[in-house]
Amino acid sequence: MLDVRRILLFTEVARRGSVTATARALNYTPSAVSQQISRLEIEAGQPLLERHARGVTLTDAGRALAERGGRIERELKAAGNELADFAGLRTGTLRVGTFPTVSASLLPAAVMGFREAHPDIRLTVRSARLAGLWPLLENREIELSLMWDYDWSRIDREDAVVTPLLDDPPTLLVSDRHPLVGRRSVTLSDVANDPWITRADNHPVADALNRSCRAAGYEPQIAYEAHDYQEAQAMVAAGIGVALAPTLALDGIRPGVSVLPLQPPAPVRRILLVRMAGHSLTPAAQVFTGFLRDSAATRTH
Repeated sequence: MLDVRRILLFTEVARRGSVTATARALNYTPSAVSQQISRLEIEAGQPLLERHARGVTLTDAGRALAERGGRIERELKAAGNELADFAGLRTGTLRVGTFPTVSASLLPAAVMGFREAHPDIRLTVRSARLAGLWPLLENREIELSLMWDYDWSRIDREDAVVTPLLDDPPTLLVSDRHPLVGRRSVTLSDVANDPWITRADNHPVADALNRSCRAAGYEPQIAYEAHDYQEAQAMVAAGIGVALAPTLALDGIRPGVSVLPLQPPAPVRRILLVRMAGHSLTPAAQVFTGFLRDSAATRTH
């Protein structure tokens, strides 16, 4: 196997026509350059230079190798420029994972800020349930992902790096006609006799509701299973029942619904930024993380 560094040194000798001139230009000794060229000739299995008093002359094999060396130099320079473009955020692709409530609340400001600052980066976003985001991360189909957890189901995988962004406390959604409307805050015990609108398909918020009501001393009476928070709000407005919703799910409150803060204990979920431990973040992902932090900070003030 030919040594690339020796090929590049040989190419410089061929360009300058002299071992001495090459040594002077590269701050080497002439003997050091000659030794490297001799080793390259051994690797090549044939002479590459003919040495004489005025300098060197390339053999046919030497001319062919010097031509290849020039191409290698150009490719390495192009590679360096391309990496500089990635580092300088002048090109590249950033793939991010998310989930619906954050997509509708926390994420848009970060996306708009990043795209305005770095319009040459192609940004793609994949939204999924938690179970669907992990394979995307593991296969590097996404570089990092917004996720969540509760205190009874912390993400503690050794192969993942988890960065908390903010806490997302729950709220109680009630009809505008509900007797509790006007209260500054409520407890889950205050609605022990109310029917509940929960999330369908074993959604984690349904689990949070069950755990919290049981901690308050009762089993929730489920009147409706909704597939998204807008559907849940519609049923609350219709008076079918009350609902538990994270604060980040409340960017669009429909008429007829009142939002009441819940007193502790209440199931607070953490909003997280997650990446695989073995996957280093690209410069684009590092910068995007900053925009996410800024967006999260606006939600905590």
